[in-house]
Amino acid sequence: MAKFSKKSKTSQEIPTAALPDIIFMLLFFFMVTTVLRETDLLVEQKIPRATQLQKLEKKSLISYIYIGPPKKTEVYGTEPKIQVNDVLIEPRDILLFVEQERDKLSEAERDQITMSLKVDEESKMGILSDVQQQLREVNARKVLYSTLKDTEQVL
Repeated sequence: MAKFSKKSKTSQEIPTAALPDIIFMLLFFFMVTTVLRETDLLVEQKIPRATQLQKLEKKSLISYIYIGPPKKTEVYGTEPKIQVNDVLIEPRDILLFVEQERDKLSEAERDQITMSLKVDEESKMGILSDVQQQLREVNARKVLYSTLKDTEQVL
């Protein structure tokens, strides 16, 4: 009998023709889904600590108001300032800010807007009281005071 030899012409290489397409698809996916920092802080923030915290579910309904001493003291002085959306404002401008934030939301979500106050722990109560009063006038009653979680529990 004659011997038959097996001749295999299959290649063991992995096809790489679609590899650039896959890489660009992944790159595009991560570019679309990554959230970048929305605001540059112009005020210093040393957030107070708390032992009991509650996390919010829907962060799209939150607008942030930062209060603290300005980072550029030679330009803005040393008194605490109010920052919203990369801009320093006065307490009287909070009415306009809240209305602009409400206009960004749908009609059904406008009543659910929450104002998050991130206040430096060294700031005086006067400026915070002015902000609270302005929020009352514009009927923004949901106010959140942002804190950091305290790792040391008080017994």
